[in-house]
Amino acid sequence: MKYSKLFLAVSYLSFIGVLLAVYLLWEQFFHPAFQPCNINSFINCNAIISGAVANTLGIPTPIYGLIGYIVLMIAGLMHQKKLILGTASFGLVFCLYIAFRELVQLRVICPVCITCQVVMISVFTIGVILIRRKD
Repeated sequence: MKYSKLFLAVSYLSFIGVLLAVYLLWEQFFHPAFQPCNINSFINCNAIISGAVANTLGIPTPIYGLIGYIVLMIAGLMHQKKLILGTASFGLVFCLYIAFRELVQLRVICPVCITCQVVMISVFTIGVILIRRKD
């Protein structure tokens, strides 16, 4: 894959992450009647956005994702591979922390959170590839 296409992939994936984070924030603040990701007591976004994972250090957790994905999107557009890898590394650790709290402590799965985690793993992987390339 061409070098510039890898940066573009980071931007596209990050845009998807922005949309997911905005969706989680919208659900957290407005509690809409229709919640497509609340399937049952185990597969449930509401347990995440209203429970123990809803805030991190007093700030709504989706805001961290929103900021991180915006930084990644801009870094991808500006071809900043070190910023991509650094932000994605923090994002990956944060996502793993949230996944641990979801699965082990709350015993629920949030499909939107899992999708965010897959996006972050993908961006991290691309970041590693970008750093290792000599182009």
